[in-house]
Amino acid sequence: MHDFLLLIHLLAATVWTGGHIILSTIILPEVLRERSPQKLIQFESKYEKVGMPAFIIQVVTGLILAYQLLPDLKAWVLSTHPVARVILLKLTLLALTIGFALDAKFRVLPKLSEKNLTDMAWHIVPVTLLSVLFVVVGVSFRTGWFS
Repeated sequence: MHDFLLLIHLLAATVWTGGHIILSTIILPEVLRERSPQKLIQFESKYEKVGMPAFIIQVVTGLILAYQLLPDLKAWVLSTHPVARVILLKLTLLALTIGFALDAKFRVLPKLSEKNLTDMAWHIVPVTLLSVLFVVVGVSFRTGWFS
C-alpha cells in the first residue's frame, strides 16, 4: 500500500509542479508582455481542473505517508527526529502555498485586470518555487538532505 500511495503522490506532484513551471515560464511571460489577464484566466480555468485535484491528492497522500513514517502526530511538530523535521518542513510549505492561494483567490483574482497583473505574478512565481521545494524536500526522505 505504501508504494502505491507514494506513486500516486508523485504523479500528483508531477501534475502540480509541472503545471506551475509551465505557468511561470511560458504563460506568465506572455500574459505580462501582452497585458492579457484573459490569457491567465484561460490557463487557470483549464489547469485548475487537473491541478487542484492533483494538489488535494498530494495533501491527502502526503499526510498518510507521513503518518506511516511517524505515527505520533505530536512528534511532527515537537520532535527533533529527522523524519519529523522533514514533515514539518513539508507542512510549512503547505501552509505557505495555501496562504498564497487564498490571497490570490480572494484578493487578487476578483479584481484581476491589466493594472494588477504583477500582483498575480507575485503569487504565481512563489507558488511555483514552493512546488519545486515540495519535490526537493520530498526527495530528502530518501537522501536525508534536510534531516
